[in-house]
Amino acid sequence: MDPSAKGESPEVQDQPISPKSDTLDHGAGPAAKPAQAPVKPAEEHGNIPNAPETLESKSEGPEANAEPSTSEPETPYAAGPSHIEQNIEAEEDATSAGTRDNDADSSYGDEIASFTDSLSSSVLNYKYENGRRYHAQEDTQYFLPNDEKENDRLDLFHHLLTLRCDDNLHFAPIGQNPQRILDLGTGTGIWAIEMGDAYPSATVLGNDLSPVQPTLVPPNVQFEVDDIEATWCFSRPFDFIHCRYLAGSIANWPKLMAQAFQFTKPGGWVEFQDFDMQFYSTDDTFVPGSPPNVWTDEVIAAIKVFGREPEPGPKLEQWVRDAGFENVNHQLIPIPVGMWPKDRKLKEIGACDLAMFLEGLEGISLRAFTNARGWTSEEVLAFLPSVRKALCNKRIHALHDFHVVWAQKPMDAPELQT
Repeated sequence: MDPSAKGESPEVQDQPISPKSDTLDHGAGPAAKPAQAPVKPAEEHGNIPNAPETLESKSEGPEANAEPSTSEPETPYAAGPSHIEQNIEAEEDATSAGTRDNDADSSYGDEIASFTDSLSSSVLNYKYENGRRYHAQEDTQYFLPNDEKENDRLDLFHHLLTLRCDDNLHFAPIGQNPQRILDLGTGTGIWAIEMGDAYPSATVLGNDLSPVQPTLVPPNVQFEVDDIEATWCFSRPFDFIHCRYLAGSIANWPKLMAQAFQFTKPGGWVEFQDFDMQFYSTDDTFVPGSPPNVWTDEVIAAIKVFGREPEPGPKLEQWVRDAGFENVNHQLIPIPVGMWPKDRKLKEIGACDLAMFLEGLEGISLRAFTNARGWTSEEVLAFLPSVRKALCNKRIHALHDFHVVWAQKPMDAPELQT
């Protein structure tokens, strides 16, 4: 039997990986790809107003101490299933030092455009079973742009992450028949919709500040407009709470974690996923102080001016611990930027990541740099080509890290009181 069907994480084999950290022990990883379960009526719900060096890892067992702590995280990164590739090898022509930058920029730009065009019908304009698709069209107060172009970019992000995680929609071992699932900051709703298809037994609720989700969705999927940083008012707890890619959007992560703990059923699971914004390489092809690093430093500083947390990824584990969860797992996943990897699948992931970054570069930069860093719009637009040029250089093997943390609410924790 699939371990995930019993609510357990499947065992994995040790494998060397290379992130930015000391050597750690190795252990349990994500659940298997969601299994189909018998259809049940949807429940009612409450209304709401990658490096360098070698890294190996482990996850905690049920006996682990889950007391909140202010110390450094104790759980090593969980290496996850051994089939998620960690060592990313550049293809031969991507390492050649004889290629002129201008030639590389020209041909590489065409290559990226051709590649992303070919993905358009299956990625940017997602088609679901029964002919469902969605289109974003309204602006709100998000730090990031929230127009149709931005929502297409977020859908592309979902595609690359799902591909990087070998088609797993989640890592937490939630079993085959969860009843209530909450997706915080659901965005376009694509993850919630796919979870609704994968788990017909569950009512899947996605909430977000923006009403940009589609209306043609599985019957067990619902969307609500709400601020997840406000006080939650759900009438019943959830079996699984999921939160992904909210860097720069949340002011008080410990409060968010505390509410997630309160509204998770005893024995239920939470999963948080987010980035470390810093670019790096494992072969010294990415030079510190380059335009992408300058850009990252400016964005991080701007987000702090807005009172938000710019890099939640590396901090997720400690926040989860402090909230009171146990059986904490931490998976670090290096993401390539560009089409330099030799492996075909990693090349597609890198192409999607670069396309996603380039598509959002101007929208993110103009607001952040002019409102919080004192740049003029002319200065921003004059600077951005150097960032694009560096990341589109196939000889630069840039990476950035994606963190996934999943944990369980203790079985003996109090039930939700409403």
